[in-house]
Amino acid sequence: MKKIKILLAFIAFGTLFSFNNVDEAADKKINWVSIDEAIELQKKEPKKIIMDVYTTWCGPCKMLDKNTFQNADVVEYVNEHFYAVKFNAEGNETVNYKDKTYKNPNYDPAKANRRNSPHEFSRALGVRAYPSIVFFDEDGKVITQPITGYKKPQGLELYLKLFKTDKYKEMTTQEKFNEYYQNFEPTFKE
Repeated sequence: MKKIKILLAFIAFGTLFSFNNVDEAADKKINWVSIDEAIELQKKEPKKIIMDVYTTWCGPCKMLDKNTFQNADVVEYVNEHFYAVKFNAEGNETVNYKDKTYKNPNYDPAKANRRNSPHEFSRALGVRAYPSIVFFDEDGKVITQPITGYKKPQGLELYLKLFKTDKYKEMTTQEKFNEYYQNFEPTFKE
């Protein structure tokens, strides 16, 4: 009987400990919002925006979600310094951006989990590959062309810090970016 009580106490403690870990894990997620919400949030507290432009069928997009956007260093940095937007480049969401409404008029609900028609907003942003990451300044203006392809945490760190610190304004030539790239010392854990 004593062994059973000890076993039950051990199980209860383990369960309580695992619930605490779930709460901690829940705190370590990027706070994704829509582009409309991010623009509204900027009015109260100006921050830059990072937008993950993905599709439901894209393998590298899923890898970016799993390996990079769940990395503790990435999560902490993005949540502290950016508004994070996740945008389905072939979805059916209506987007209001800079006094214009963007839709996906050729969206086919039967193709929701496979290749669909490109959204007008992804076209307006110049997105031609998935995944793409688009950065916006504190006024909601696009900073640069989309950054395409899968990025590991340290690969994304390079861009996060480039745009957060406004060093991108010094990048007037490819040589200056190359110098920044070569001198960049990542701190995020892979």
